[in-house]
Amino acid sequence: MPRTSSTDRRLETEPRVRRGYFECRYGQLHMHNAIPPGGGFEEGTPLLCLHGARGSGRAFTGFLALTGRDRSVYAPDLPGCGESDPPPPPATLADYIAALGDFLDSMRLRQVDVFGHGAGAVLAAELALARPGQVRRLALMALPAGSEAGSGPAREAGEALAAAAADYPLRERLRRLTQSVLLVRSQEPSGPDAAARLRDLVPAARVADLADSGADPLAAAPARVAEAVGAFLRG
Repeated sequence: MPRTSSTDRRLETEPRVRRGYFECRYGQLHMHNAIPPGGGFEEGTPLLCLHGARGSGRAFTGFLALTGRDRSVYAPDLPGCGESDPPPPPATLADYIAALGDFLDSMRLRQVDVFGHGAGAVLAAELALARPGQVRRLALMALPAGSEAGSGPAREAGEALAAAAADYPLRERLRRLTQSVLLVRSQEPSGPDAAARLRDLVPAARVADLADSGADPLAAAPARVAEAVGAFLRG
């Protein structure tokens, strides 16, 4: 009988981190995802991760490898970002929500949790409002105070998303949320101060303070982000 090495045993208990494509109304949606070794079907509620305007689903690479240990986790390149096809201009928040809805419907996910970063946090809130019976819990980090577009290639990739999120009426929309909410504080420009203001709009929200984890906790401290978000989702 062949022996099982320690490396083989470790791989058997680690999530499978993969990439793939899904169809949506604008073409193809490129997806980064992690699935627990057991397949994820008997595990925790699936988690959908939405990146900011400057990036792609790749921003969640370290987070996926950790959070995917006990649930299926999906991090799409939002339409027009990364390797996903863009919506027709001028894109609105409703266009991005429609593409995400196509993905959820194609996967037949009855319930999901959503974690949004930057402009992705705006989309997470809107998705929760659009599908209140499907979105169970909501984690928001670095909600943008203004445009995230930046400059150069990153600006071209995320300009439409940043523009769609720039004038988001936070006060009006967040007050309508019925889901449990986690606000993740960071050192980003929209981090601690914005989280404190948002706490007034969502009084029942929990707060996870990662203010000492650098400007980009997803890259610098994915384990801390995974721990904070995971504890909230399990709770």
